[in-house]
Parts: sequence; structure tokens; C-alpha cells
Amino acid sequence: MGFEELLDKVGGFGPFQLRNVALLALPRVLLPMHFLLPIFLAAVPAHRCALPGAPDNFSNQDAWLEAHLPREPDGSLSSCLRFTHQQALPNSTFWGEGQNPGEQPEGEPSTVPCPQGWEYNHSEFSSTIATEWDLVCEQKGLNKATSTFFFAGVLVGAVAYGYLSDRFGRRRLLLVAYVSSLVLSLASAASVSYIMFAITRTLTGMALAGFTIIVMPLELEWLDVRHRTVAGVLSSTFWTGGVMLLALIGYLIRDWRWLLLAVTLPCAPGILTLWWVPESARWLLTQGRVEEAHRYLLHCARLNGRPVGEDSLSREALNKVAAAERMVRRPSYLDLFRTPRLRYISLCCMVVWFGVNFSYYGVSLDVSGLGLNVYQTQLVFGAVELPSKLLVYLSVRHAGRRLTMAGTLLGAALALGFRLLVSPEMKSWSTALAVMGKGFSEAAFTTAYLFTSELYPTVLRQTGMGLTALVGRLGGSLAPLAALLDGVWLSLPKLAYGGIALLAACTALLLPETKQAQLPETIQDVERKSAPTSLQEEEMPMKQVQD
Repeated sequence: MGFEELLDKVGGFGPFQLRNVALLALPRVLLPMHFLLPIFLAAVPAHRCALPGAPDNFSNQDAWLEAHLPREPDGSLSSCLRFTHQQALPNSTFWGEGQNPGEQPEGEPSTVPCPQGWEYNHSEFSSTIATEWDLVCEQKGLNKATSTFFFAGVLVGAVAYGYLSDRFGRRRLLLVAYVSSLVLSLASAASVSYIMFAITRTLTGMALAGFTIIVMPLELEWLDVRHRTVAGVLSSTFWTGGVMLLALIGYLIRDWRWLLLAVTLPCAPGILTLWWVPESARWLLTQGRVEEAHRYLLHCARLNGRPVGEDSLSREALNKVAAAERMVRRPSYLDLFRTPRLRYISLCCMVVWFGVNFSYYGVSLDVSGLGLNVYQTQLVFGAVELPSKLLVYLSVRHAGRRLTMAGTLLGAALALGFRLLVSPEMKSWSTALAVMGKGFSEAAFTTAYLFTSELYPTVLRQTGMGLTALVGRLGGSLAPLAALLDGVWLSLPKLAYGGIALLAACTALLLPETKQAQLPETIQDVERKSAPTSLQEEEMPMKQVQD
């Protein structure tokens, strides 16, 4: 008897599973609020050099500013430079030191970086880390780097949580993720310097990685084959809720410290919900902890209204299931590469996850030039994710996981590619293509979690998710830095996001299909059933079940 048969006895989808999905909804809501927080936290408002004696009105002072600030090639006043000496202007009462009225200096006037700091327009944001520590002009790279530091922390945390949760359990490590996320985010909100903020945000990323690695497998390992898709898509809608909620909270709270505090405090009640979150019975059996698995399975049966007694769910049956992988007690990342087909799957998933994260965060964090303010853009980007979930649900059921994964990545790549062909004056078309790109990239993200969880065996599922999330977060950490490529060529960032998404789409086609297939429980299951598509005619296909 395999675990699928045990799950069929106690109920593979019922009140027990629905309660589990509801209890694990909070981490999914919190994740996008932290991951996309730099949209508001690190926003750069309109700014210019601080000028002594400047009029109080920031916007109605063109003549005075033109005497002090040079113009950029596009005609706008410089945000980063000022004239060494005040310049005389035609038909103006302003003139430079040592000059007669109406006399223009010979040659190009000299300029200097802002010696007295900057003045910021606080109409949209009362405070951001950019205004707090002057992360503009020559320091703008440090502003972008905060997102890179955060995702680098997520990258490292994914490795740690993937390995540790396979060794010590999903539930215990989820508690660690909650507590550490709460403490470190509070420390970030209390930062007194940029260095302190960068360090605490990096550590917060490591802590939040536990949510990304643990939640999906902890849900899937209690679900039968028929309901994995609907539950996976339902769970991913909580991410969309978090994206839209961030737009509302960001609109209501304009100070970065209070905003960070607002998206962090829900971790406190989340810790209390772990009292009712069950440990994965699949994992317990692979670790030989039969008594604990037996207790959880009986509890599942009671909540689902299944007439299963201790005699019908015998410990002998559980011992047989546990015996298959009793020898594998300490999973290693090397296990993902020791056998040919598992190695093949791991390499393909690494490329796919890098492309998914790189394109998703590249699109999500770029909210400029769309003809909308930052709050409207974030709300629209969140709203478009809802139909993308429906697209994923319908597609994975009919077209399968592999084609859905490739198709959504291709859609994101095409939307970004067509946006390159749209002139800057056609803002409505540019906005529509950006929204389409965000929708397809979110659909790819949703599919990636479901697809990857089904490809790896139970004994290595968390480790495999940790590896792919590691590579994915590498893509996420590079996405903000890729935005700096606009200094080389304005369209280069979009070209990079679209090109990587296209590469990931082609790689996804090389993975085996998992539609209606039983979750593999052992490495041998993967080697026997998950043959690469090029070898499917030579190998036994995955065991199919009726939908």
C-alpha cells in the first residue's frame, strides 16, 4: 500500500484539507507584501539639489530654478547637478555672480554635484529610504541594491529551509520562519543607518524564504491527485490578495517605517495559527515516525467524516509505506544530481525558475512610464493576477503542466518584446502590454510551484523546492540590478527580461508531464516514472489515475 491509498481512506480532500489551506493563507498574503515592498519603500520622488534661498513652492519656481540648475537632454531640469554660479537668464532678474544683467557667460557653465544635499517632493511619499539616506544620483545603485540584498537573503534561506525542513519537519521550520521574520522586520523598521537596514533586510529575506519553501508542499502532501490543481490555484490567489492589499496599505501609509511595521505585525497572530497546522504525514512516514503519522491520519479521517478506526488504519500498513524509504533519513542536495532523471529534472527546473523570477520581478518592480501613479499601477498589477489564476486552472487541467508552463512564459516574453516596439507616446499600448506581461509572468509563477512540487519525490520534495527557489531567487535578486542597464540602452532591461523568459519557456518543454500522475514518493519512483520527454517511448509512462 502506498500513501495515496492511505490518503484515500482518510479523505484526500475535505474539511481537514480546506482548514489546512486557510491556516496557511497568511504566509501567502505576507510574502508579496514583503517581496514587492520596495515599490513603496525604496520609491524615489521628484528631487533636486538643495539651494539656499529657494522659494517654498516646489513646483512654481521655474525661472529661479533655471538660473541654478542645468537642463537634461530631454529638457527637464537636472536632479543631480547644479551650476557652480548662478546663471543669468533672458528677460529675467536673476544673474550670476560678477555678471551684468543680460550678460551670458562664455562657453558651457560649470556644474557640480549637489553639495548641500537634495530637496524632495513629499506630495506622494512622506518618507522612503531614498529620502532618508539620500539614495539618489550617484547613490541610486544602493537604492536598487536593497532589493538585491533582500532576494540574496531569500536565496540563502531557500537552501537552508529546504534542507532543514526535510530533516526536521515542515511545521517546526514554519514556526522558525514566523518568529524570525517578525523579529528581523521589526529591526529593519528601527534601522538608524543604511548599513543596518541592508543587513536586517537581507536577514529578513532569509527568514521569509521559509514561507516560500514550506507552505506549498505542506498543502500538497495532504491532498489527493484529483484536487491538487484546484487547491494549488486557490492557494495562489492569496498571493494576489497580498499584492492588492499592499497597494491599499501603501496608499494609506506614506512613511516607510510605519509601512514596514504594518506588513510585519500579522506574523504575530500567524504564530498562533500553527497550533492547528498539521505536520505532513507523508514526511513523518519517510522518517519512520509511524505513531505521529497514525495520529494525524486519524484526525484527518475524523474531520473528513470518514469511518476509519484504528484497526482499519493499521500500523502494519503504515510500517510498509514507511519501510520503502526508511534508509533515507538525511536528504542532501547532492541526491538531486546522483541519478540521471532526477538530475535532468533538477537542471531544467533551475533554468525555468530563474526565468520565472527574473521576468516576474523585472515587470513587477518597474512601475514607471505607464501613465498611472504607483498606487494605481500596483492595484492594476494585482487585479490582472486574478484572471491569470483562472487561466492556469483551466490550462493545467486540459493542456497539462508542461505546456502551461511554457505557454505562460512565452506570453510574458512576447508582451515584453512587443512593448519594445511601442513608441513612448503610445502610453495606453505600453500600459496594456505591461499589464499582460505581469499577468503571464504571474501565471508562470503559479504553475512553477505546482509543477515543481509534483516532479520531486516526497523524500526530496523540500530539498528540490529549496534548490529551485535558490536559483529562482538569484533571478529575483538580479532583476532590480538589470534595471540599471537602461543607462547603457533604454530598452536593454526589457530585452533582458523577455529574452530570459523565452529561454525558460523552451526549457520547460523538456520536462516530463505530471498531469493526473501520483506524487512520486521515492527516488526510485522518479527514475522509473519521470523519464524525460525524449525517452518517454522507451520508458514506462507515469501511472495515471482517473480524474
